[in-house]
Amino acid sequence: MMSKRGISLFFLLILNVNFVIGQEIITAERYLEMVSEQYAVIRDFEANITIRSGNQDMVGTLSFLAPSFLRIDFTRPAEQAIVFNGELLTVFLPEFRATLSQNINQSRRSTSGTAQGLTMLRRNYVTSFVTGITPEPLDSNSPERVVRLRLTRRSVAEGFREIILSINSDTRLIRRIEGRTIAESDVRFDFTNIRINQGIPEARFIYNAPAWANVHHNFLFRDSD
Repeated sequence: MMSKRGISLFFLLILNVNFVIGQEIITAERYLEMVSEQYAVIRDFEANITIRSGNQDMVGTLSFLAPSFLRIDFTRPAEQAIVFNGELLTVFLPEFRATLSQNINQSRRSTSGTAQGLTMLRRNYVTSFVTGITPEPLDSNSPERVVRLRLTRRSVAEGFREIILSINSDTRLIRRIEGRTIAESDVRFDFTNIRINQGIPEARFIYNAPAWANVHHNFLFRDSD
């Protein structure tokens, strides 16, 4: 005869099985899709950004307005800026007294935007959990909990061999992006003090570089390419 303790354990197991069956099983691919859905409803956001490449850190403030307006004003290097107004990409490099500009045609703009970018990642990379869906600390002493996704490229055409996304488990906003390039160098983007839907105006993405800077047009590709 089963003991009372055994009966209790049996019912606990049955209830637990029913609970699991009634819940959606969230795969890594589905979790990334949920993050993409979160970004799809964000009209604008601001954040402090730190970009680490090798031993060099770049620090600034990022502004984004859907679907494709982007601006980063750097404090390190001071006065450096990256601005995209939906049609023209401008990079101001005060150290070199240079302004780089690139016209972006409609076909290239069609994949712009954070949610669309995440959709491209889902298409071009295989997604898996780093350790599982259970949130873990962002850093060893951090109280913030994140879910980490590993994205492994499907083809050699992708510029990054592997990308690690650290996603805040409460907000489902990306807190950190770590990428390993085909040259085996590491790049890390940290986003802090994220503010969403602040009503950022398009006027913020109007940028006039200093007149003394030398202008270099179409530094990435010819607009007709």
